[in-house]
Amino acid sequence: MAKRNHKAILITGASSGIGRACAVYLSQQGHAVYGTSRRPRPDAMPFTMLPMDVTDDASVQQALQTILEQQGQLDAVVNNAGIGYGGAVEDTAIEEARATLETNFLGALRVCQAVLPTMRAQGRGTIINVSSIGGLMGLPYQGLYSASKYALEGLSEALRMEVKAFGVHVVLLEPGDIHTAFTANRRNTRASGATSAYYETYTRVLEKIESDERNGAQPEVVARTVARIIAIPAPKARYVVGPFYEKLAVLLKRLSPDALFEWIMRLNYGVK
Repeated sequence: MAKRNHKAILITGASSGIGRACAVYLSQQGHAVYGTSRRPRPDAMPFTMLPMDVTDDASVQQALQTILEQQGQLDAVVNNAGIGYGGAVEDTAIEEARATLETNFLGALRVCQAVLPTMRAQGRGTIINVSSIGGLMGLPYQGLYSASKYALEGLSEALRMEVKAFGVHVVLLEPGDIHTAFTANRRNTRASGATSAYYETYTRVLEKIESDERNGAQPEVVARTVARIIAIPAPKARYVVGPFYEKLAVLLKRLSPDALFEWIMRLNYGVK
């Protein structure tokens, strides 16, 4: 059993970026942290890495079983595993859209469904679903990524109400631009090459997106927010993580007429 003041925590997508930063930071606080990735590297880490493919039911159940056998409880989950395709919506093949949703949305759903019986039986638990500012506003040439995060937002809002009576908290974490390997790992849709009608604009917008990400905050900023969420007894429904101007953009999205906000977004990304 984990010590009373130390929690057993599962973090998906922990091989790099936000997931790894969260796993390292929380393990340094004395928690029993289990990170996952599809193919864990044998690197020395201050937390336990387990193989897990969030698109596979058996893989998710096996990792969960290992944690419960070793800890006897599961106090928190950070659903962080995700992928991203860049390209116009028209240039996104159905299989590319399906792969995005399978990991970013259905993967998180699969993990939630797997851990909830344990959390309900315990009468406690915190599920942190890592969304994005892109889940609050559609981002040009990242349409399917935004769609997957919008879906995660709706799911989390509904789930939060459903499990509250069981002592389980569901929280949305919405980072802005964070400097991680996600930038280098972004895949271009197969149809987004030079023959695409959107090629010139997409190339320009992608340069802007990648520049913003490379100059974004370090993932440890997100890790500190995750630690605070896990530590408090009644976390809020959502936490935006980013500089003032990104939080301002979220506020403007809520308060501005659609036409005005769209104009601001097009101006920011250079979309005519």
